[in-house]
Amino acid sequence: QVQLVESGGGLVQAGGSLRLSCAASGRTFSNYAMGWFRQAPEKEREFVATINWSGGRTYYPDSVKGRFIISRDNAKNTVYLQMNSLKPEDTAVYYCAADTKFTYHPRPGDMNYWGKGTLVTVSS
Repeated sequence: QVQLVESGGGLVQAGGSLRLSCAASGRTFSNYAMGWFRQAPEKEREFVATINWSGGRTYYPDSVKGRFIISRDNAKNTVYLQMNSLKPEDTAVYYCAADTKFTYHPRPGDMNYWGKGTLVTVSS
């Protein structure tokens, strides 16, 4: 089992930045690919970013490419999501997820472990 706990969400104005963190415990963190997803009210959960075990491969959907950066610190068992140039449409609950397999554009069903999420609200 892998336990994931997100932090860093909050209220920010459009154009601002936030950095989310996800602390992992329970298994060897470096064995897992990590991902960030988000879910806005009345919408499906969607992929935001993914990173492989070493941090050498990352992938983003077009909606956040150039604005969001995923990174990881295996020594700290933590994955981060730096979010810049935030827009009101980025408002959602952001979830951290883990799986042993790296996928360039994972679907929620591809990820085996999930955190409980952290709310990000971007005001206009």
